[in-house]
Amino acid sequence: MANKWVYTFKEGNMSMRNLLGGKGANLAEMTEIGLPVPQGFTITTEACTQYYEDGRKINDEIMAQTMDGVKWMEEVNGKKFGDLKNPLLVSVRSGARASMPGMMDTILNLGLNDEVVAAMIAGNPDPAFERFVYDSYRRFIQMFSDVVMEVGKKYFEQLIDKMKEEKGVQYDVELTAADLKTLAEQFKAEYKNQLGSDFPSDPVEQLKLAIEAVFRSWDNPRANVYRRDNDIPYSWGTAVNVMPMVFGNLNNESGTGVAFTRDPATGENKLMGEFLINAQGEDVVAGVRTPMPIAQMEQEFPEAYAEFLKVCETLENHYHDMQDMEFTVENKKLYMLQCRNGKRTAPAALKIACDLVDEGHKTEEEAVLMIDPRNLDTLLHPQFDAAALKAATPLGKGLGASPGAACGKVVFTADDAEKWAERGEKVVLVRLETSPEDITGMKAAQGILTVRGGMTSHAAVVARGMGTCCVSGCGDIAMDEENKTFTLGGQTFVEGSEISIDGTTGNIYGTLIPTVDATIAGEFGRVMAWADKFRTLKVRTNADTPEDAKKARELGAEGIGLCRTEHMFFEESRIAAFREMICSDTVEEREAALEKILPYQQGDFEALYEALEVAASVAFAGGSFSLCIFTCTASTTTMALSTTIPIASTSANSVSILMEKPNICIKKKVPTSETGTAIAGINVERKSCRNKYTTINTSKKASNNVRSTTEIEASRNRETSYDIL
Repeated sequence: MANKWVYTFKEGNMSMRNLLGGKGANLAEMTEIGLPVPQGFTITTEACTQYYEDGRKINDEIMAQTMDGVKWMEEVNGKKFGDLKNPLLVSVRSGARASMPGMMDTILNLGLNDEVVAAMIAGNPDPAFERFVYDSYRRFIQMFSDVVMEVGKKYFEQLIDKMKEEKGVQYDVELTAADLKTLAEQFKAEYKNQLGSDFPSDPVEQLKLAIEAVFRSWDNPRANVYRRDNDIPYSWGTAVNVMPMVFGNLNNESGTGVAFTRDPATGENKLMGEFLINAQGEDVVAGVRTPMPIAQMEQEFPEAYAEFLKVCETLENHYHDMQDMEFTVENKKLYMLQCRNGKRTAPAALKIACDLVDEGHKTEEEAVLMIDPRNLDTLLHPQFDAAALKAATPLGKGLGASPGAACGKVVFTADDAEKWAERGEKVVLVRLETSPEDITGMKAAQGILTVRGGMTSHAAVVARGMGTCCVSGCGDIAMDEENKTFTLGGQTFVEGSEISIDGTTGNIYGTLIPTVDATIAGEFGRVMAWADKFRTLKVRTNADTPEDAKKARELGAEGIGLCRTEHMFFEESRIAAFREMICSDTVEEREAALEKILPYQQGDFEALYEALEVAASVAFAGGSFSLCIFTCTASTTTMALSTTIPIASTSANSVSILMEKPNICIKKKVPTSETGTAIAGINVERKSCRNKYTTINTSKKASNNVRSTTEIEASRNRETSYDIL
């Protein structure tokens, strides 16, 4: 039996996510529960894997089943693909089982060519319809050229900007049918200029090239970076979703939007989203025009809005999680194009998890499991110092798209963000709008600032997923990307200028504002209490300094699992003595340097224990001058205990000490041979401290991995130090 490579939306469901990808499985699921979904089909993730096994080619069997899917789609929708009288136009979208921001952008209006455009206009003499057709055609040429054939969209954007300047208009929607027809011809000429061939006119060829582009995008650099960062296996592959077009740009009774059933930045249980009249979906995501709040849709299309609210409620009750949705309204009729569990900030994830438990959607254990532990790290991102912030005056304001604070030097491209970050510079990436090509630069930046776009733009969604501060949609910025400069509030910024942005308020400042650590409160404690209830592992921290230990204790650590003692000497006031010790030529020089180091390390160890408040099990493992020390509480005033000392064949030797609050200093490294074997005859001398002391006597043989016995007698005074000679 032949493999089944293609499934219609009526054949799948959400349990088939691995095969149909997240988008395809959810489109099938929405179909099954009766939501208004344009009926199309999904080419499976297995077909993507087969594409690579076949040497990056779509085999005849996959293509034949794809065309069978097109025929089924024609029957369901009453239109024919490539037909001049009643043409079926389609969209092509990628859809891996895990959300992948680095994947291929959507292609809309596929199936258009000069003949189809002329036939559509001839069948409807309305001038507004003619404008719609040419608008759809120029969009398709630009998308196909950029996404499928990899001709940079900047060439087309320049033509659009030139046309708007010549016509004296600000927005694309103000261009006439004649203007858009001219643009379509200019786009085709630019395509030929860049690639040396005519724009493909055969709809079947267009479809095959688009499917290949989706499969290729699984292996592009952006996708590979995201996969590595999120532990997504290469073998999963991506699915392709083909569905009939519904047109938000048909007229002023149509539109498109993106919405979340809850606020993805705060977690508040209210509908949050954006909507554009007379636009296609990419306009909202790309931020070509700044959209209106979703609530305003009620005034424009009350019936579609009422239906949309019911859809939101249905989806939350069905998936039991916050949903991210894309939709289009065509002639006041609602169509759902996508739903998925929405990305959210770490504070929002905690609030949503708690609310879903309170509302009966999730159990406590399910709520814990729905939170990605890595995202909790974003709760520790810095915020602006309150006093410094009060003294600063904002130059402008955008939309607070991803919380947090960021400051750094201005860069204008993703490549520059990477290069500057690699040399240790903190940067803020400033763009007209971001796209999937920018993901590596977005990752390298401290924050992201865009001129266009809203709360659901590419920059906003990806930044929230990364836990990176983002301000979007600051339309007051006058940007000159080519010359790497912009002006805001009367101030001119060039590459390297200092800037600060507040991803919570949307404020933008023309200087560097100091930051402070964020504070943890609210739902964090509740969720962590649930985690404590269900976990089986205890948690110790990696702490090298008293400050690290104090913060770890505040966050619930039960001890220190790793202390790299060499990190105690990174401060400028300390590192000179440490370097002096490393570079010493004689024993006397080394001992002199160690005498300088001793107070630092002794004081830090005291402070580490004080930061932990109670004696905890602590393991200090450091570099070549460190000693492993395990401690626990001494329950009696005097004790005589026996324990073992593992002698390793490396430079890190260890000794076990049982004491409530030891005052430990390491004067010398245990000597080792050239092969790393411990040398016999280690002596541990006693040292008085306030006329009280503890004695350690050690004897052992020279051998790898030999264990010897140490007798410890503790006096009443716990403040005792040891010289390891």
